[in-house]
Amino acid sequence: MCGRYALSATPEQMLLLFDLAAVTIDLVPRYNIAPTQLAPIVRLGTDGRRELVLNRWGLIPRWAKEPSIAAHTINARCETVAEKPVFRDAMRHRRCLVPADGFFEWQRIDSRTKQPYFIHRGDGLPICMAGLWESWRDPSGGEAVETFTILTTRANGFIAKLHERMPVIVEPGRFESWLQGGEIDEGSRAAIFEPAPDDLLTMHAVDPRVGSVANDDPTLVTPFARPPATSPKFDQPSLFD
Repeated sequence: MCGRYALSATPEQMLLLFDLAAVTIDLVPRYNIAPTQLAPIVRLGTDGRRELVLNRWGLIPRWAKEPSIAAHTINARCETVAEKPVFRDAMRHRRCLVPADGFFEWQRIDSRTKQPYFIHRGDGLPICMAGLWESWRDPSGGEAVETFTILTTRANGFIAKLHERMPVIVEPGRFESWLQGGEIDEGSRAAIFEPAPDDLLTMHAVDPRVGSVANDDPTLVTPFARPPATSPKFDQPSLFD
């Protein structure tokens, strides 16, 4: 799964990476983005051009009677996303890209301790995760709320050391085809949802303070020195909640 991530890219970097006409939102560096919080996504606007907007993490389908469903929809499994009612319509018509410096996963050290790791591209470029977005309006009235989810796929060999799932990572050459929406044939689906190559990503241990959403500062993504006795062994997949 993907339950926390970081994004500190500048407007200039977003303009270049996504070929945007402009950046019209405030891009504040974030080092511990959590579900229910606002975060930038890239989607196609009504004019067909890419736009960067702030959406809330945790997708609320248009037919939902209340927003509490968002707690269970921060991720969508790529294997079932086209069939599940909660994601089906967005999968066809409202796809997006979720930029990130990297994402966090936790490894269990013992019955009471987990060590967080920051996973990011080895070349330092942003990760672009496949996402879906929706616009929901409370049946009792009020303004529309725009939300998103992040698609996940099976872990590659590198991430399997920590978790059985990982985000679907979209490379720049596939940005346009992903954002356009529509039906995906079986051959294309396999290519789009294939886990990222093992050598694309790297990871390092980070401060356990990232476990609290109240913490949000650059030290959360910097390497964290742990006593050797607590170092996880990466010869087998770890156990996660």
